[in-house]
Amino acid sequence: MRKGLWLLAATGILLAVEQQHVHTWREYPAFEYNDFPIPPDFQEKSEWVFARLMYPNMDGVHARGGYGRGRRFGANWLQGGRGVFWTMDYPRSDRHFSQAIRRLTRIHARSVEQPINLDEGDQFDWPWTYAVEVGHWNLTGAQVKAFREFFDRGGFFMCDDFHGTEEWAVFINSMQKVFPDHAIVDIPKDDAIFHTVYDLDDKYQVPGEQYVRSGRTYEYDGYDPHWRGIYDNKGRLMVAICHDMDLGDSWEHADNPEYPQKFSAMGIRIGMNYVVYGMTH
Repeated sequence: MRKGLWLLAATGILLAVEQQHVHTWREYPAFEYNDFPIPPDFQEKSEWVFARLMYPNMDGVHARGGYGRGRRFGANWLQGGRGVFWTMDYPRSDRHFSQAIRRLTRIHARSVEQPINLDEGDQFDWPWTYAVEVGHWNLTGAQVKAFREFFDRGGFFMCDDFHGTEEWAVFINSMQKVFPDHAIVDIPKDDAIFHTVYDLDDKYQVPGEQYVRSGRTYEYDGYDPHWRGIYDNKGRLMVAICHDMDLGDSWEHADNPEYPQKFSAMGIRIGMNYVVYGMTH
C-alpha cells in the first residue's frame, strides 16, 4: 500500500512538471528585437495561440552575400539571438498578428506567441504552427520524425518568408524528409483555405519591409508568389507554403507608416484564413 502511494505521488509530480514545462511561456533573444513590450495579459488562457517553430540553421545559404545570410553566425538555435533564423520578425510579427485575430474575429487569441521545440514534444499542445525563413532550416532526423507525428495527429503548419530557387531547395531538403510519401502541389484557387473568412481570389505578392527601400516586391529570383501545400490522404491541407512572399513582415510592419497598408491588409487576410482553416479542418 505504501509503495503504491509513493508511486502514485511520484507519477503526479512528474505529470505536473511535464505539464508546467509544456505550457510555460518563454521568450528568447531575437534576430531583430530584444526588448519588445510584453502585453499585461500575456498569461491569459485562450483557445488559439501563435506557435512559432524553433529549428537549427542550415549554414552557407546565399554564401556570396545578401543580408549576411551566407555567414556562419555561430549562434545557438536553442538560445535565440541574432543569426538564429527562426527568430526573424519575432516577437513583433507574432503579437501584431495575434492582435489582428483578436480584433477581426471572435477567436479568443493569446496576446503572446509560443516558441516550440520539436525535440521537447511541444508541438502536440499547439496544433497551429508557423515557421519563418524556412529557406534556412535544417531539421535533424529526430525532428523530422517528431514533426511527421504532429501532422499524423492532425496538426496544421504554415511557413513563410523564403525566396528564390536556392532557398526552395533548402526548404524541400527537410520537408521531403517529413513527407516522402506526399507531393507538394499548388493550392487551387477554389480551395476552402482561400474562402474561410475572406474570399482571396485576387491575391498578390506581399513583399518584406525591404520594399520600402528597394521598391521591389520580390527577393533573389523569386519574382512570382507561390501558394503551395501538402494534403493528407483525405484531402485536408496539412502544410500551407507561402513561397516568394513575406507575410511575416506584413504583420510585423502593420503599424509602420512607410510600409504600404495594402500589403499588410493582404498578409493579415491570408494568415487569418489559414488560422480558421487549421481550426476547422
